[in-house]
Amino acid sequence: MTAAAALSSSAPRRVAVAGASGRMGRMLIEAIAASGDLTLAGALDQPGSPGIGQDAMAFLGRASGVAITSDLRAGLAGADVLIDFTRPEGTLAHAAACAEAGVQLVIGTTGFSDAQKQQLQALSQQVAMVLAPNMSVGVNVTLKLLQLAARSLDDSYDIEIIEAHHRHKVDAPSGTALKMGEVIAQAQGTQLADRAVYERYGHTGERRAGSIGFATVRGGDIVGDHTVLFAGTGERVEITHKSSSRAGYAQGSLRAVRFLAGQRTGMFDMFDVLNLRD
Repeated sequence: MTAAAALSSSAPRRVAVAGASGRMGRMLIEAIAASGDLTLAGALDQPGSPGIGQDAMAFLGRASGVAITSDLRAGLAGADVLIDFTRPEGTLAHAAACAEAGVQLVIGTTGFSDAQKQQLQALSQQVAMVLAPNMSVGVNVTLKLLQLAARSLDDSYDIEIIEAHHRHKVDAPSGTALKMGEVIAQAQGTQLADRAVYERYGHTGERRAGSIGFATVRGGDIVGDHTVLFAGTGERVEITHKSSSRAGYAQGSLRAVRFLAGQRTGMFDMFDVLNLRD
């Protein structure tokens, strides 16, 4: 059964949100409330959060009947899917609980180590997950464009990735920037780890041929800007995506929730959700 068929023949999908008191959590809750085909079933936050005990939709001036809780089991009890945009350690704990409870996951958390990604991969054998460093539909279409550009432009084009985010972001480069580098490297039959340059300072010498450079900007309330520069001789190609709000991340997350209705186990990403696979 396809995800669309599953949705048309069943009750609304019941969604829990981690980090419910935060900016992204609230954006997700508002999007779920407006969706028409999804319903809020749980709201999680850290112990000590001022939102604990409050109705999850109080900020919208309405009652959902779902109180924000730090009790993971209670927050997942009525859910089909958990959307998680928190921190790697918290997401891993949530994922283990979800696998035990049979609750699917949509994960937008960034900053995972390779070992942590392997842990999530193992848990996906018990319950289906969508893991993506950026849930925005536009960003994932941008990744597809980068894949095409990387295949078409030869190694005479130098590649630089520039990203900018708000002052509160704790990881760098962003997960999206790293994903862009991975997509480019894979499209050219290489590995990002063999090509990435994350720091330049002092007398660096000439640019290493084939390298993929990263530059990071942190400041203000920038939601997320990413530009990939392919610099050749006599021309350059720039592919840019800019986010003006987190609404795009929320809408992409809901598309991932709907996609998972047709899955039981396995690890997926937004290329699967948006049918962007070759």
